[in-house]
Amino acid sequence: MRTFDFAPLYRSAIGFDRLAQLLDGQNVDPQPTYPPYNIELIDDDKYLITMAVAGFDRSELELEVERDALKITGRKQRDDQAKTYLHRGIAARNFEHRFQIADHVKVVSAKVASGLLNIELVREIPEAMKPRKISIDGDNNVQRLERHAA
Repeated sequence: MRTFDFAPLYRSAIGFDRLAQLLDGQNVDPQPTYPPYNIELIDDDKYLITMAVAGFDRSELELEVERDALKITGRKQRDDQAKTYLHRGIAARNFEHRFQIADHVKVVSAKVASGLLNIELVREIPEAMKPRKISIDGDNNVQRLERHAA
């Protein structure tokens, strides 16, 4: 595995140390492929994670957001009846999947429909972090920049 030196980043960029730690902390283990999922960019600040959870009931799924991580857990309830399968192609095993989420990204809603878990996320940038125009003439007058569509 290659390692990268983030020292130049620390010299010229302020506040990106968390990004460097995130890249540095990535392990070489492959990401779990079960259950399959999609990540969609719906709008500039809206995302949708769609996860195939066929066979799982709502009560067997759990979503948890802690700091900068979204954890999705599926725990299948034990079936006490002994079954004899001629072919078993539907995976009904427990899973845990983690997604790193950026600052100011919040989970808005989660729904299960037709065997798919849909999780909507939105980036909500606080007013204090939006672009501002600073006057140079010495007044302490700070004006908010307007974003115009081209």
